[in-house]
Amino acid sequence: MTASPSSGLQAGLKNRHLSMIAIGGVIGAGLFVGSSSGIQTAGPGILLSYALVGTLVVLVMRMLGEMSAANPTSGSFSAHADRALGRWAGFSIGWLYWFFWVVVLAVEATAGAVILEGWIPAVPQWAWALIVMVVLTATNLVSVGSYGEFEFWFAGIKVVAISAFVIIGGLAVFGVLPGVDSDKAGLSNLTDSGGFLPNGAGAILTGVLLVVFSFMGSEIATLAAGESEDPQRAVTKSTNSIIWRVAVFYLGSIFVVVTLLPWNDPSIKEKGSYVAALDSLGIAHAGQIMNFIVLTSVLSCLNSGLYTASRMAFSLGQRGDAPKAFARTTSRGVPLAAIVASVVFGFVAVFFNYEFPDSVFLFLVNSSGAVALFVWLVICFSQLRMRKIIERESPEKLVVKMWLYPYLTWATAALIVFVLGYMLTDTEHDGRETVLLSLLVAAVVLAIAVVRQRTGRGGVVVTSGGPAPDDAEDVDGVVKVG
Repeated sequence: MTASPSSGLQAGLKNRHLSMIAIGGVIGAGLFVGSSSGIQTAGPGILLSYALVGTLVVLVMRMLGEMSAANPTSGSFSAHADRALGRWAGFSIGWLYWFFWVVVLAVEATAGAVILEGWIPAVPQWAWALIVMVVLTATNLVSVGSYGEFEFWFAGIKVVAISAFVIIGGLAVFGVLPGVDSDKAGLSNLTDSGGFLPNGAGAILTGVLLVVFSFMGSEIATLAAGESEDPQRAVTKSTNSIIWRVAVFYLGSIFVVVTLLPWNDPSIKEKGSYVAALDSLGIAHAGQIMNFIVLTSVLSCLNSGLYTASRMAFSLGQRGDAPKAFARTTSRGVPLAAIVASVVFGFVAVFFNYEFPDSVFLFLVNSSGAVALFVWLVICFSQLRMRKIIERESPEKLVVKMWLYPYLTWATAALIVFVLGYMLTDTEHDGRETVLLSLLVAAVVLAIAVVRQRTGRGGVVVTSGGPAPDDAEDVDGVVKVG
C-alpha cells in the first residue's frame, strides 16, 4: 500500500471498491423517499424532469472527469477551482461542500434512526442516530479500505435491489409477469388520467426542483480516486459509465413506477412511490422490504458523506485553507482530525434536529440546499479554463474530453443558472428560501475567502503533478499562488 503523491493518504481503495462507489454514489436515499412528491406534481411528466437533471449530471460529470483524470486529487473540483479560478474559488466551494455533507450526516442519521426505532422501539430515536454515527465514524477511522469495503456492500445491496425492481416491474408493465392487475399496470398510464402532463408543462421545471438534490453524490468517485490503485483509470471508468447509471437507476425505475400505477393513485402518496409499486406487484411485506433498502441507502449516504466531508477538509488543510491538523494522517493514511471535526459538526446538527427542528436545523438544511447547483456551476467555469491549461502544458493527460467544448459547457452553466433563477420563483416548495439562504451562506464564505487572500493568509496549493494556473510559481511540487 503506497502513499499518494504529496498527500499522506494511501491507495487503499481497490478497483471493485471504486466501481461500486461510482455506481452507488448516484443512487441516493432521495430517489426512494423523494420521488412521490415529484410524481404528484408533474404526473408521468416527471420522467422529463429526471431526464433533464440526469442530462445535467452527465455533462457536469464529464467536465469533472476531464479535470480529475488529468489530475486526480482528494480535493476534486475544489482543488481544480483553486488552480483554474483562484484561491477564493477553491476555498469557497470546498467549505460550502463540506458544510453540505455534514448537514446531510444529520439528515441521514435521523432518517435511519426513524426506521430502526420502528423495528426496535425500546431504543429511542436519538440513541439510534448516535449509534449509527459512531459505527460509521469508527469505520472511516480504521482505514480507507474499511470505508471502501462497507460502501461496496451498501452500494451493492442498492444496486441489486433497484435492478431487480426495474426488471420485475418491466416484465409486469409489458404483461409478462403473471398475477399483476392488468387494469392498473401498462403503458397507458403514461397518457391516461389527464395525459402525460396533467398539470401543464411548467410542472416539469417544478419537478426538477424536487428531484435535483437526489442526484448529489455522483462526484464522490472523483474524490475517492485519489486513494485508489489507478486513479486515472478509476476516474475514466466512472465518467464513461455515468450515462447508463442515470438511465437505468433513475429513469428506468421511475418509468416502472409511473407505468405500474396511475400517477394519481392514492397509494403513491400514502405509502410512497416504490412501496406502492411493490404492493401492486403482489410482493409481500413491500413496506418492510423498502424500509430495508432505504436504510441501506441511508447508511451508504452516511458512510460516503463522512468520507467525502473529511477528504474535502483534508484537502483544504493541505492547501492552507483549513487548520493544518486536517492535513495530517495516521500511519494508516487516515486524516484523523478531518474526520473527527466533520463528525462533531454532524453530531451538533443531529442535536439541533431534535431540539430546534423548525428553527436552527431548518436553517442549516435550507442554507445548504442549493450547494449542489453551486458546485456544478463552479465545475463548469473551472473546466473552461483548465482545458486550456491542460492542452498547453500536458495534452497527453486529456484522456477524457468534454463534448463540444466550450459550447456545451456554456450551455450547461446557463441551464444551472436558469434552474437557480426558477427556484427563486418557487414559494410552494421552499425553493426561494433555499436559494436565498444558500446564497447568504455562500456570500459569507466568499467574503472570508477574499479577506484571506488580500491579507496574504491563503497558504499554499499542494499539487500531485497536475497543471497550475498561469500566475502560479511551481517550486518542488508546492505551488504558491500570488
